[in-house]
Amino acid sequence: MSIATNDELLSDFPVALLPPAEMFPPAEPAATVEPKPWMPAKKLRWSNGLDWPAVIWMGLIHAGALAAPFFFTWKALGLFLLLGWITGGLGICLGYHRLLTHGSFKTFPGMRRLLALLGTLAGEGPPITWTAVHRLHHRHSDADGDPHSPRDGGWWSHILWLFPRPRDPDWRRMRDRYGKDLLKDSFMRLLDKTFLVWHFILGGLLLAAGWSFWDLYTGLSFLSWGLCLRMVWVMHVTWCVNSASHIWGYRNYETKDNSRNLWWVGLLAYGEGWHNNHHAFPGRARHGHRWWEIDATFAVICLMERLGLAWQVLRPKR
Repeated sequence: MSIATNDELLSDFPVALLPPAEMFPPAEPAATVEPKPWMPAKKLRWSNGLDWPAVIWMGLIHAGALAAPFFFTWKALGLFLLLGWITGGLGICLGYHRLLTHGSFKTFPGMRRLLALLGTLAGEGPPITWTAVHRLHHRHSDADGDPHSPRDGGWWSHILWLFPRPRDPDWRRMRDRYGKDLLKDSFMRLLDKTFLVWHFILGGLLLAAGWSFWDLYTGLSFLSWGLCLRMVWVMHVTWCVNSASHIWGYRNYETKDNSRNLWWVGLLAYGEGWHNNHHAFPGRARHGHRWWEIDATFAVICLMERLGLAWQVLRPKR
C-alpha cells in the first residue's frame, strides 16, 4: 500500500484541491465558528424540516420508474442505456465532476456548457449547486462538515442527506464560496434557475417521438425508461460513490478519509468508483491507477484530447 502525505499530493498536483485557494478564506478562530448547515452538528440537520421540493421530485421520479416494467420495449431499453451514458457518463462523471468541479482538463466554452446541460438532465441537481456541494465534500471528507459521509450512516450518505431543508443564508454562502467560478457564467446560472424545465422538455420530446413514429405505448415506454428509470439508475449509481465507495473496497493510498476503490462502482460509474485514488489526487484526470482499474471517463477525455476538444489534461508529473 502506498502512503501519500498531504505535502506530497499537493506538490505533485498543485491544482488538485479545487477550487483555487482564494476561494477558501482563512477560517475564523475556533471559538467564534458556529455550526453551518453543511457543516452541521447532527442535531441541526433536520431542525429546519424537510426540503419538500427535493422530496417531491425524488418521489415522482421513483414512482415513474416503477411504471417502466409495464411499458417495456426493446427500443426503450436501448434508449435507457444510451441516455444513461450520455447524462451519467458524459454529463455527471465527465462534465460535472472532472471538468467543472476539479478542472482536470480544459475545453471550449461551448463544450463546457453542453456537458453541463447533459449533467443537468441526469436529475441530480443544477451544476453550481452540485459542484459546490462536491467541493465541500472534498474539503471535509469524512469529517465534520462533510455533507454525505457514511460515518453518519450508510443511508444518510446515499440519499437521506438530500432531504433536510437548507438553511438560508448559509446555503447561498456555501454556493458563493465553493461555486464562485461557475457563478460568473451566465449559462450555468440559467441552468440553476431552469433545472426542472429541461426535464419536462426532454420528457415531452421522448413521449412525442415514441408516439409519432410508433404508437402511444412506445411513447410511454420512452418516457418511463428514457426519463424516469434512467434518472433513478444514474442517481443511485452516482450515490454509490458517496456511500459504498466510502464503506467497502481496498485502498491504494493512505488518505485522511475512508475513501475506497470498489470494483463494481468503478465499472457502473464509468471509473468514478476508484474513489480512494481520486481522493488521494483529486485533480488528476485519470481515476484508475492500476492496470485493472478501468476508467471509461478518462478514455473519453483521451479521445477528446486527440480530437482537439480537450487540453491541459492533468496527469502525474512523475
